[in-house]
Amino acid sequence: MKDRTSASSKRNRAMNLVLIITSIIIFLPVIVTLLWTVTGRWPWPSLLPETYTTRTLHEMFFGSSNLWAILWDSIYIATAVAVLGTIIALLTARATEIYRIRGRRLIGYSAMLPLLVPGTVFAMGIQVILIRMGLGDTVTGVILVHLVAALPYCVTIMTDITAAVGNSLEEQAQVLGAGPAGAFMHVTLPQLLPGILSSASMAYIISYSQYFTTLLAGGGKVKTLALVMVPYIQSGDRALSSIYAVTFVGSALIVFFIFEALIHRIVGDAK
Repeated sequence: MKDRTSASSKRNRAMNLVLIITSIIIFLPVIVTLLWTVTGRWPWPSLLPETYTTRTLHEMFFGSSNLWAILWDSIYIATAVAVLGTIIALLTARATEIYRIRGRRLIGYSAMLPLLVPGTVFAMGIQVILIRMGLGDTVTGVILVHLVAALPYCVTIMTDITAAVGNSLEEQAQVLGAGPAGAFMHVTLPQLLPGILSSASMAYIISYSQYFTTLLAGGGKVKTLALVMVPYIQSGDRALSSIYAVTFVGSALIVFFIFEALIHRIVGDAK
């Protein structure tokens, strides 16, 4: 008995050590990035900055780049891609896994095609199409391009969870008198919510982090946070790069928390 207790204690200590090391690996870069946002001069090998500055905060709130408008546009575009991508993926998954329409394998393979085409080739080709459609340099065009990039992931996630959930409970609900829409909303949808959240989160982060496709489809007129952040990173200005990186990561996390809160509320109401 003592040997088992000792072995369990050793495993707990090992797990705690792994947890501490993992936390340090995750949070240390975050702390350094936060320090860089207010750093004026930080020469090697000083452990802490020698001087501090507020110019990055001034740039963030009052700068000429209009960060808040760019942030709003980024969230709007990414949210639209997340919602549209998840809806399309859900309909595709239902058609191929529940109703088993003809050519369903072809549909599944077609959904993966954007992953097979190099991003540069895809962006240059889709730019020509958008210009001919009158959608070049528009937010709608950027959303469509991001949607194509996100759909393979959304379709894969929703197909897997739809196949796992099946439709047996939905059919039983219809036998008991529920309509098709009511059976789906009250029986199947709550079971699909984890996959819906995963699909929306994946589509959101893919859209939110797009740079090259946004540059070509938007023609520099549609600005997102990733599009503005990359030049600062390439310029070597670590302070401004850090403030944009913190804004980028922080805003993405806030939206993820909102997604999760909405899903929990929907699940709670369904129960």
